This record gives sequence, structure tokens and C-alpha cells, in this order.
Amino acid sequence: MIHLAADFSPGKPNLRTPEAAPALSPDTLSISQQKTVQSVLQFVVTFGVCPYLVPGVGVPLRCRTAFGAVVQDVVCLSAPPDATRRLYTSCRILLNIAHHTSLGSLIFCRHFGDIAAGLCQLGFCPTKRKPLKPEEEVLTEEERTFSREALRNILDQVYQPLAVRELLILQGGPPQSCTDEKTQVRCRAPAWLRRLCGQLLSERLMKPSGVQAVVRGILEGAGAGAAGGSDAEAMAADWKKCDLIAKILASCPQQSLSPEDYYRDICPQILDLFHFQDKLTARQFQRVATTTFITMSRERPQLASKYLLEPVLAPLHRCLNTAEIPESDMAPGTILVTEEELNRCIEDVFKVYVVGNEPLTVLVDSLLPVLGVFFSLYCFTKQSVSHIRSLCQEILLWILGKLERKKAIASLKGFAGLDKSVSSLPSLCQFRAATQGGIMITVKETVCDEDEDEALYQKVSSEQCRVEHLGDLLSHCQECGLAGDFFIFCLQELTHVAMENETELKTKPFSSKSVLELEQHQTLVEGQGQKLLVLQLLAVLCERMSEQIFTNITQVVDFVAATLQRACASLAHQAESTVESQTLSMSMGLVAVMLGGAVQLKSGDFAVLKQLLPLLEKVSNVYPDPVIQELAADLRITISTHGAFSTDAVSVAAQSTLNRKDPEGKIEEQQQTSHEKNSNGSDLEQQQSREKSRQMGLKSHTPPIAQEVSASRTTTNHKSGSITTDQLQEVILSAYDPQIPTRAAALRTLSCWIEQREAKALEMQEKLLKIFLENLEHEDTFVYLSAIQGVALLSDVYPEKILLGLLAQYDGSKDKHTPETRMKVGEVLMRVVRALGDMVSKYREPLIHTFLRGARDPDSAHRASSLSNLGELCQRMDFLLGSVVHEVTACLIAVAKTDHEVQVRRAAIHVIVLLFRGLSQKATEVLRDVLKDLYHLLKHVVRLEPDDVAKLHAQLALEELDEIMRNFLFPPQKLEKKIVVLP
Repeated sequence: MIHLAADFSPGKPNLRTPEAAPALSPDTLSISQQKTVQSVLQFVVTFGVCPYLVPGVGVPLRCRTAFGAVVQDVVCLSAPPDATRRLYTSCRILLNIAHHTSLGSLIFCRHFGDIAAGLCQLGFCPTKRKPLKPEEEVLTEEERTFSREALRNILDQVYQPLAVRELLILQGGPPQSCTDEKTQVRCRAPAWLRRLCGQLLSERLMKPSGVQAVVRGILEGAGAGAAGGSDAEAMAADWKKCDLIAKILASCPQQSLSPEDYYRDICPQILDLFHFQDKLTARQFQRVATTTFITMSRERPQLASKYLLEPVLAPLHRCLNTAEIPESDMAPGTILVTEEELNRCIEDVFKVYVVGNEPLTVLVDSLLPVLGVFFSLYCFTKQSVSHIRSLCQEILLWILGKLERKKAIASLKGFAGLDKSVSSLPSLCQFRAATQGGIMITVKETVCDEDEDEALYQKVSSEQCRVEHLGDLLSHCQECGLAGDFFIFCLQELTHVAMENETELKTKPFSSKSVLELEQHQTLVEGQGQKLLVLQLLAVLCERMSEQIFTNITQVVDFVAATLQRACASLAHQAESTVESQTLSMSMGLVAVMLGGAVQLKSGDFAVLKQLLPLLEKVSNVYPDPVIQELAADLRITISTHGAFSTDAVSVAAQSTLNRKDPEGKIEEQQQTSHEKNSNGSDLEQQQSREKSRQMGLKSHTPPIAQEVSASRTTTNHKSGSITTDQLQEVILSAYDPQIPTRAAALRTLSCWIEQREAKALEMQEKLLKIFLENLEHEDTFVYLSAIQGVALLSDVYPEKILLGLLAQYDGSKDKHTPETRMKVGEVLMRVVRALGDMVSKYREPLIHTFLRGARDPDSAHRASSLSNLGELCQRMDFLLGSVVHEVTACLIAVAKTDHEVQVRRAAIHVIVLLFRGLSQKATEVLRDVLKDLYHLLKHVVRLEPDDVAKLHAQLALEELDEIMRNFLFPPQKLEKKIVVLP
């Protein structure tokens, strides 16, 4: 036994069992003991503290419970010892007991407010003015000093939000009326107590983390905080409470030496309120911080700018002030702003500016110097996915909406690169993706001589992206009118370009040039770059902006004025042929539309229109076209007489402009219901597209569409069967017009008549087919697309007569038709297949044979076109594909594996994708003999195909096949009941 006991070695105890828990302290109280102590403490406080508080100090007993009211009535304050001595004795004993750890937490958690009220009365309550005799004095000076020190000690020891809340309760609120003694509410605190609590609260606030303690004390007292629950959600919407806290924090206490010292200590704590991680607490604290931020900025803007705004925007200013950074710290790749700093900066700016939504001068002015950095960051976030993209966009939209219009336009000029004075991200810095998914700012790597071409390409592409992103940003600023004003500014800049004398670049070698000549050459090159940038801006704005870009008459008049000025400048500096007559006639027609009643004009609107009188007079004097001269003179008369006198020329111009905008004759109905903004914007949409065409070099000197064609379309499209032979002949003649817009409009008109089954048009089907086929050869996109639409519509009406001829033309050799024409015919066939729908089965044989032969054509583009059409056809044939499924599959496999052109291989794989999508669940029946071969082909493409796009198509086809087979093997369970009738 002795040996066994000596050899015994117990295993290590399991720390997860209750037996392995650490032993409790000997003075730890059990649950029942805590209840007993709490009852004793409540008894002591109720009979030894609360009854002896003077009115206004603390919460009286009668306001707590009915038992408290009974105790208040039975306590005799005149019996010895004195009430103050009783209060002092009770507080002294409770403070002595509170030194014990287990008992102190119970005392202060439940009765801190009563003890603090007693100590305030003992140490700070004023005594009688007449000095008392030593033997009659209730408390000695040492005892009063002890009470003061004890009060400050317990205030420092307890949870600070609890101390703040109890001090606020002691301080009380405004006086309330007391009607009945039994139901009376708490009387107002005495003046000495209010001053004392204010001083103590200021001391709490001035301590480290004092702001957080004050905020928590007020919010948790209202039911918020960690245990707030639904009350916390209600508190989050209580702006009045946030305003109260903001006023408290923004007010400089008397204990502070100066407001600047106070702001220096408090502002960092206010900024910390933005960065809490707990969602519920963060929501409340951020709202308080935002309100306090705005209140301080309103009351003391200079101090707020120094101690609040500068720390928030410090990361961005650090990038702008790279000259102040030592060269040793500017090595390539050095991180200037970390991911965390930039994220915090953007989020704080969003919370203060956008959420706070107070356009104070100090806030707006502080953000102006870093707007360029914000826009550069916004452009960088548009290149990939980023969680701060929406924040940057909202900040930019907010500041652009709050700025004065001139400053907003100046900022947009800086964003576009037209104004170099607007600060932006320095060339030494660059944005880079960070490891945690955010963005950081680093020093740019040095560019080697070999990478100069790549750097130049990156610079040009980045400038183009900035312009496009600026257009995206302005697309959100149309309602406020900023987009329209910036568009007018760009037009005015274009006018300045037209007015400047064109100076040819000298070809003199740089070695023989003087310094002055080199500077002049550099200035001239920069000027040419500015002109190109203006043209690019106009092109992007015309593309991105909608027809509601102009929101008032003033913007419309400015637009017309800019157009007239540019026309006059072009006449003055260049030849007559350089003036775009379409633009000039359209702008003058727009004025005629407004004067003709499309917009309800007021007297103030005519005052704005009078700005056009000098320009119209100049046009009427210098423009060579007599029709435009007459129209300009008539418009001057109509504007001068406020519309009292109007000539027929004005009415004709207005009607012509409306017909161009809405050739189907719907504008008259819209005029009665449309608003002023829509009328202005819709009439200007085509003008903006004309501007873009003008910038791309399309020069013409005749009106875009013949007036007869427009009139014919306007009058005939209201109801079918109303066209005449003369009208049809006029439109057919216009289809051969050398002017592109006139020819395209005629082709569109003929297509509309065919779609509406106009009898007179269908009688001339052969002639119309000839017209459409001849226009397929035209090089202009607008013309041949209109011809394609016409042939497709005509084939839908007479497929037997037209479809076979199109197939023969599509299947012809290169000698008969050009490759471009065959591609256009292929587009026609695809539209015909889509239009026929289920009726395509009747023409299955010739279509499939033509497309299969086209898949072997020497021209790779024709092979890809044939395969694309084959996919559209197979997608609609369903079970009719069964007889030729082997031929189609063999063709696709051969092309996908052996064709040298990547575009053709892509088309072959895409046919399989369309085949699976069209057949869906029927694929297992229709393709049962070739399904395995198609699957092997797709796996072969995924493994061995070098082209990524073809791999993507194959992967999509495999996903479609996977979905089909899953539904085939595991059909969805349907809850249905079958009723069988027995014989």
C-alpha cells in the first residue's frame, strides 16, 4: 500500500469542470446574502438619509412610493439629535462600509444618488449668516471638509456615466407647479445645488473620456445604451436629445481657461464618437457627434476649423502638401495615407457634411481645397468595386449642390482639367488598392525611359476616363440645373474656340528656336489640348445627359445665345461653308417653338428672351441665307412685341422643328399636357445630337430632312390607308436623295407604311425591295440600318417571294456581292427568323442548308455570321431539328476544333448555348443521339481552347446542360391529387 501510494500520480484536472473553477473570495456574498444586504441598505437609506434632505435636494420619498410618503410623515425632524447630525452619521457609516469591495458595489449601484445628495447638503449647503457658538454648531468645519472630499472621491470612483446621470438628476429641471401636497412633484433644486452640480458636471466633462461619459450618461438615462432595446431605437430618432447634448458640449465651461483650451481638449473626444464599432451605440454616438460638430462650427467657426475640420481632412491635405514632406520620406512606394486613415476620413466627411446637411460657410470652404482629390478618388473607385464609391459620389453631389453656381462651375472645370488652379491629386501620388479591400495613397513609382509610351497611354486614358466619370456625375445633377449650366459653359467655350484665330504650328526644328519661341509653342500646344478637351466634354455630355437637362427658360435662352454667337463667330473668322446651318436653323426653330405657344411665357420670360435681340439682329445682317435672315428678323419683332405680332415664317419654323422632333404627329397632343421643363428638354434633345455630329466633322449646308417628307409622315401615320400615290412617289424619290438624313427618313417612312400594311405601298413591293437592297450598299449606318429594317418587314409580309432571293444573295460568292453586303443580308435574315417565330419551320430546309454552307465560306466574318444565324434558327425549331441534328452537330464540332479564326470558334460554341436555352427540357429528347458528343466538345473547349471568351461560352453551355440534366433526373415535386374514375 505504501508503494502504491508513492507511485500514484493523478492526471491533470479538467479545467472545464465546476470542480476546477478558481475558489471564490471568502467575503463573496451569495444571492440570498446580497438580497439581505440590499434590504438592510434600503432600510438605512430610507430612514437615515432621505428624510433629512432639505426640499429640492434629491428625489423626495413621497415622490417614490406610497411607503416613502408614510416614512416622510412619521419622521420627526425636531427630535434630538439634529437632522443634519443624523444625515452625517448615516452617510459616514455608509461610506465606511463602501470601502469593502463586495458591499461598495451594492451601495453605489442602488443608492449613489441619495448618498451624493446627502454629501452635497453636508458639504456645500449654506449656513446661517449669524455665527453660531461652538457648542451650538451642528457640524464642524472638519466634518464639512470631509463631506466635500468624500463627494469628489465617490464621483471619481463610480462609473462615470452613472455619476453624470445622478448629477443631472440632482441639478433638476425647470420649476414645476405643485398643486396638491400628496401628488406634488419634485420642487426645483436650490441655486447653490444647481451651481454645484454644474461645476461637477464640467469637471466630469474635462476629464479624459469625459465627452463619452456625458453622452452615455444622458443617453443611457433615456433608455439607450447596451441594454436599451427598443427604447434605444426610439432614442436614435430623438434629435432634440442630440441637440441638447450638442449644446452642452459646445458651451465652454467656466472652469476652462479659454475656449481654445476647451476645444483643444474636447474636439479629439468628439471625433472619437464617430468611430464606435458597436452598431447600436455607434448609431447614437454618430448622431450626437454630427450635431455637436455642426453646432460648434456654427458658434465658433475658427476654432471648429482648427480642431475639428483640419484633423478630419488631414489625410487629404497631407497629399496636397507633399512639398513639406522631407525627401527621405518620399521614396517610391511609400504609403502617404493608409487604408484605415482614408476610409475614416471619407466616412467622417460623409457623416458631417451629407448626413448633417448644414451648408455652413466654414464647412463648405474647408472642403473646397480637397474637392479635386475627392473627384480623383471617385474616378479611381469607378474602375473596380469599392465600398467608398457611393460615399464619394454623395459628398461630391452634396457640395456641388450647396455651392454657389459660379463656384460649382469652377469646380467642375477643375474636375475636367480646364482650370489648373483647382487643386487635385499631385502627380507624385497615386491611389492603390489595399489589402483589406480599401484604397491607400502612395508615392508613384519612377517611370523608366522604356515605359514612357505606356505612361503616356495611361495619362491619355485616365484623362478620358475623368471626362466620362464627370459625365456620370453630372447625370445626377440635372434636376438642380447644374448640368445644364455646365453644358452651356462648354458651348460658350466652344464659341471662344471658334472666335480665336487659328495659328498653324510651325515646323521649325526645336534646336533653332529661341526660348520665347519655345514658350509660345508650348502655350499653343496647351491651347490645342484645351480645345480638344472641350470637344470631348461636349461629346460626353450629349451622350450622357437626358432631354431634361435644361430646367428653365434662362438656360434655354443661354443655349440659343451660345449657338448664335458661335455661328456669327464662324462667319467672321472663316468661310460661309464652315457654318453648320442645321444647328443655326434648329436653335432659331427652338425660339419659334417657345414663342408659338409650346411654353407658357410670362413677362419675366420675355425679359430673358430680349437678350437674343442683338444676336438675332447680327444674324439677320450678316448671314448669307435669305430665309434665315428673314426668320431672324421676324423673331426679333415677335420678341420685341411680347408675341403680339408674329409672322407666318415663325409659325412655319416652329412647326418644322416640332415635326423633326416628333415626325409621327404626336407633339400637338403632348403640348397640352407636358410641363415647361419637358417641353424645353424634348425640343433640345436633337439639337444636342446635332452638336455632337458637328464635333465629329459632319458638315452639311442643307436642312436635315425635307419638309415634304416630314409633312407626309405626319399626316399619313394617324390612320392606315390615308396615303396617296403622290405622297408615295415623293417618299420614293426622297429615298434616292444625296442627303443622308433625308434618305434615312424616307426609308423609315416606307418601313412604317409596310408595317401598317398600307395597300398602296404593298402594291409596289418589288420596287420597294429594290430600293431597300440598293440602300444596303450605303456606307452610312443610319441609312443601311433603315434599309435592313425595311427588308425585314417586307420579308415578314411576303416571305415566299423575298426570303429565297435573300438566301441566294447571302449564299452568293464574293464576285457578285461584297462581304459587307452579305453581312447586312445576314442581319436581315436573322430579323426575319425572329419575326417568323413558329412559322420558320416552313422554310427550315433552305435556311439550314444556306447557313451550313456559309459555315464553310472562305471569309471568316461570313462563317461567324452564318453560325450566329444558325443558332437563332435552331433555338426556334424545337422537335423539327431532329432530322438534321447530326449535320448541325458535326458542323459545330468541326468548326470548334479546327477553325483557325477565334471569332468563328466563339460563334460555334455560342450556337450550342442558344440550342440548350431554346430547347430547355426538350433537349434530352431532341438531342438524345448527339448530347454526349456535345458534352465532350464542351469539355474539350474548356480544357484546351486558348481563347477566354470561347471558354466562357463553353462554361455557360455546360451550366445550361447541368440545369437540364438536374431537372431531368430530379424533377420538381408537385403536390397534386389525381382523381381516377373507376369503370
